Amino acid sequence: MVSETRARPVPARLASSVGVPGGDASAPAGDASAPAGDASAPAGDGARPRRPRWIPLAAMLAVVALCVTAGNWQRGRLHEKEALRAALERADQDAPRAFPTGVGDWSAWRFRRVLARGRYESDRQFLVDNRVRDGRVGYEVVTPLALADGARLLVDRGFVYAAPDRAVLPDLPPPPGEVEVAGRVAVAPRGYVFGNPPPRGALWAHLDVERYARDVDPRALPVYLQASGGVADPGLTRDWPVPDLGTQMHLGYMVQWYSFAALAAGLWIAFAVRRRSHR
Repeated sequence: MVSETRARPVPARLASSVGVPGGDASAPAGDASAPAGDASAPAGDGARPRRPRWIPLAAMLAVVALCVTAGNWQRGRLHEKEALRAALERADQDAPRAFPTGVGDWSAWRFRRVLARGRYESDRQFLVDNRVRDGRVGYEVVTPLALADGARLLVDRGFVYAAPDRAVLPDLPPPPGEVEVAGRVAVAPRGYVFGNPPPRGALWAHLDVERYARDVDPRALPVYLQASGGVADPGLTRDWPVPDLGTQMHLGYMVQWYSFAALAAGLWIAFAVRRRSHR
């Protein structure tokens, strides 16, 4: 009787070390190789996608373009204000002219010294509130002047200090009859930082020529006159300050915007050099 001997399976570790082939032993080897392929998968799937290099460049160019555009706009405004300053200096040297009639564009007459003749309309006089001279609050007295052609010219006759009791308003009637008023043509500003509330009786927040023409008298001209001579008005002062045209403000903003553009370009160059040096 022949005894049948069954071969014991060789452990996988031993088979792999001595190189014994076998169906059972090769299976673990094949299975062991599978995780190696799987282990490499997460490295590719979990890698952070690289950001395109053109995005920082595009952002920098957009910031630089915006800042340069803003700086150019401020430079243009600066040149405009410098031209106005030159016009003001020329107007101060010119002799007074007769106040013009039938003017459509008043920009050429801004700051010019003129002589206007007419009659004051005392019943429509008003006060511009919260004006300040030498640290003291007061009013500017504005009276419409009826011209010979029927137009109405608002005349800022001067400044008067407020009384200790603000409920007591100054009483400064204009001279009667026909008068000649010397002064400088001025253009009222548009847009007010702290708003433009409606008048409270004879008190106005601003010398608003457009509102006067709309609500009081449509014959009012779009400019007004800062009186500097003519018939004396007791109690009024006419030391008008030199107009602040804001040239320094525009110069500062222009330098600021150009500096922002240079800063953005400089930071981008610094980061680009640093990134290359770390490679």
